[in-house]
Amino acid sequence: MEEEYFDHLRVERGLAANTLLAYGNDIGRLRAFAGERGRDVLELRQSDIADFMGELRSRGLGARSVGRAVHAIRGLYRFAVREGRLDADPMENLKAPRAMKALPRFLTGAQVEALLAAPDTATPRGVRDRAVLEVLYATGLRVSELIALRPGDLDLTLGLVTCFGKGRKERIVPLGEAARHWVARYREGLSASSREAASAFLFPNPRGGKLSRMGLWGIVRRHAVTAGVERTLTPHVLRHSFATHLLERGADLRALQAMLGHADISTTQIYTHVTQERLRRVYDRFHPRA
Repeated sequence: MEEEYFDHLRVERGLAANTLLAYGNDIGRLRAFAGERGRDVLELRQSDIADFMGELRSRGLGARSVGRAVHAIRGLYRFAVREGRLDADPMENLKAPRAMKALPRFLTGAQVEALLAAPDTATPRGVRDRAVLEVLYATGLRVSELIALRPGDLDLTLGLVTCFGKGRKERIVPLGEAARHWVARYREGLSASSREAASAFLFPNPRGGKLSRMGLWGIVRRHAVTAGVERTLTPHVLRHSFATHLLERGADLRALQAMLGHADISTTQIYTHVTQERLRRVYDRFHPRA
């Protein structure tokens, strides 16, 4: 039965070799579990499979790994029902454990300072890159939002940025003094031809069009290496850093939600877990009876 199931996955579903290998390991565990109970895999009841899922968790497997095993085994039983080898699916009402969301990565204040100072501001390109990094950290904009910015979207006098987030929803985000300084310096240093190219987008590519996502990633990663921060730094980590640092300094969660452009505050609440984790580490390190 299992061999027929894997032929189905390989030929009809076209699953990759690595996925098939993982599924084989998952079903192999189930076979061993069934053998310990003196049964065949197809003879297991729903309560048996629930016990098996619990056993996987007790072995230290994470929710994602258990979820993948459940998916593989659910497919096996559905296949068995479809092929007439079982009358009913024993997993019909069983749900995989929900995977915990990973906490977002963020930089320390010192790492942010090192990153912002990395561009060589004696060159026009370095000034441009410094302005890009300053705006990213000052506003927490998404990649798509930053590369779509136009000069008119920034009010350097009031210190405000107007951007369009998911679903083309408009929001206004404050822009700090340091970011305003570097954007102004970048704009003032543009040549006549560059100024014309930058009339459409605040940070255009060399051809005057919109900077690509990979172009922005390249700017961030290049200076992350120079700063010795981390080689795989992404622009989104600066967004996480923006949010975490604001919350650590007492920002209101609703205000942070508005600045990040989150439709649901539950998305913003992940940053409260970040700060709680950090407080716990500080406590464990310094309290004499931790």
